[in-house]
Amino acid sequence: MAVHQYKMILDINNIHSGQLAAIDSEGGRLTYGELTDFACFLQKQFIQRELCFLLTGNDTGGIKWAIGMIGSQKLVPLILNEKTDTQLLNNLIDTYQPAYICCHDSNNKLQERFTDATEIINDKGYKLLKTGFSSPELFADLSHLLPTSGSTGSPKLVRHCYDNIEAAALNISTFFELKSADRPLMVLPLYYTMGLSMVFSHFKVGATILITGRNMTDAVFWQFMKSQKATSFTGVPYSFQILDMMRFFRMDIPDLELLTQGGGKMEKNLNLKFAQWCQEKGKRWIATYGQSECTARMAYLPAKWAVEKVGSIGIAVPNGELLLIDANGNSITTPHTEGEMCYRGRNVTMGYATCREDMNKGDERHGFIKTGDLAYFDEDGCYYIVGRLGRFIKLFGMRVGLDECEQIIASECKTESACVGTDEKMIVYITDADKTTLVKQTLIDKTHIVATSFEIRVIEEIPKNEAGKKLYSKL
Repeated sequence: MAVHQYKMILDINNIHSGQLAAIDSEGGRLTYGELTDFACFLQKQFIQRELCFLLTGNDTGGIKWAIGMIGSQKLVPLILNEKTDTQLLNNLIDTYQPAYICCHDSNNKLQERFTDATEIINDKGYKLLKTGFSSPELFADLSHLLPTSGSTGSPKLVRHCYDNIEAAALNISTFFELKSADRPLMVLPLYYTMGLSMVFSHFKVGATILITGRNMTDAVFWQFMKSQKATSFTGVPYSFQILDMMRFFRMDIPDLELLTQGGGKMEKNLNLKFAQWCQEKGKRWIATYGQSECTARMAYLPAKWAVEKVGSIGIAVPNGELLLIDANGNSITTPHTEGEMCYRGRNVTMGYATCREDMNKGDERHGFIKTGDLAYFDEDGCYYIVGRLGRFIKLFGMRVGLDECEQIIASECKTESACVGTDEKMIVYITDADKTTLVKQTLIDKTHIVATSFEIRVIEEIPKNEAGKKLYSKL
């Protein structure tokens, strides 16, 4: 292994250079030695720190560029979906004016915008283009940026620092008990906080990531998973809905040891179905809770409680702390008392950016954040999310949780929904016209509120982002 003069993130340079860091479903391979050498190459290539937009897919090239840039400490990437809407991308470019843009060789959408762009580097199917903009001033510890979840036009970004990466990798690798022999299947996008955290936590232990951009209904997806002997799978609730529809429980996948879920609350019956299956098969089912603002995960439900406490987000990740506060900001110490959930830990990010000048801002959160979630804890210290503080309405003076109503509809009516509304009326969007009467009657029965408070609308599909989260702003 080459001798390098600076410390790489996650001590990647101390992992054997020939060890495979990642394999993708299109045949791409990446070693830890390649990663370290590439980060060092970028570090020497640039005199000063520069802002770069990285438009990435789920492949080894995307991992190489993302980790290479962060590891170089010279290029600070905003990691974006390679299929980002042109208008949104132009909005982000206008707002932040990056000195460089990195994208797939085949990506020509930037040619019209940057006709005079200079190609600086071409590696692993990606090209680095010099835009002509001068980089904004960058805070010394700013490591990378991610778009805020569900954003369709806002330039609001989450600012991460190098210590966030180290903390998150340590926390996650500890509670998942990750090891170098692990071969996690990564279907979550690199630009999504939970996907990127998979890379950080597994690279911390020198594991080999199996990354794919293939659809879960694609035969190649399953061939890749089985032939590469995937040991774990991480998904959002929507991922597990697909697995359930594809009769996952009848499949023979002997190498799979761990299933993990994050990215929002999962329907209780489906959660229980996977938890019980894992228990019967001697595998682990671990549900997690987190936000991009905390470098992904803040809490996890230990596998031993997966069935007994189904629906709970569990306890704080190692080295982190969960706590509740009441409306006056006082700490809640009594079980089964609702309050706003807060989190304290080194993985809490520095804050947001909405303009170029924000790139030079320091840490505004100092390791503490109010999550905006309403929750309570039980006698064992396990937390349960009741809903979002902003996802409640009052109908005839009664507080009604919109998220809770969606859970009721999923459980009782066996259909997906999206609930929005005001204190005048709740509007419920569904995709199955045959369930209109059933959904309305179920809400009346469960809430004991008059029928005129509910309006059911049928649409072709519930709008979601690529991570499977509902886009309420589009409804």
